[in-house]
Amino acid sequence: MPGGLVITAAVEGIVDEAVVRRLVQHVGAIPGAIYGRNGKQSLRRKIHGYNNAAQHSPWVILVDLDQEAECAPPLRAAWLARPAPWLCFRIAVRKVEAWLLADRRGIASFLRVALRKVPVDPESLTDPKQTMVNLAGQSRNREIREDMVPRPGSGRSIGPAYSSRLIEFATKHWCPEKAAAHCESLRRAIACLERLKKSFGGRHA
Repeated sequence: MPGGLVITAAVEGIVDEAVVRRLVQHVGAIPGAIYGRNGKQSLRRKIHGYNNAAQHSPWVILVDLDQEAECAPPLRAAWLARPAPWLCFRIAVRKVEAWLLADRRGIASFLRVALRKVPVDPESLTDPKQTMVNLAGQSRNREIREDMVPRPGSGRSIGPAYSSRLIEFATKHWCPEKAAAHCESLRRAIACLERLKKSFGGRHA
């Protein structure tokens, strides 16, 4: 296929967008348009439209499991019983932050924290986002702390540049291959994208 396979995506937010772009590039495809980015409920309302589009061209949809189910299959079934042939519908257990934390050396270096402080099994965390904030709070870098940790009395759960920092990490420093060794839902997502590239690319070469 001239120029490579383009994969369109739909996601919950801007950090997820950066992660999906990186994963599409990781499998040797080209990130196309990214839809959604308005939260989980908005994504769910539009999922059937995205699924219809995936009848004809390759798509990936990424959502967080959060606390909606014990594991990914029930949520997948509730959202979309019949995925289109060219759709990778993937669920991050329990949040996309777990996928980023799974590159333990990468995130430890980026956040400037000791490797031993980064969880070995990020998918077992109840709230990977809070874990990420807590790690940032222990950073040796003052700017990391100020950007990612909420200010006292702000009423926020994250710092003012939390998303920007994670986008920077996902885009420039994150190694999906290393992360997948510690994160089954990420490994499955990469495998799905590789199958999509091979099957759609081969059919339309």
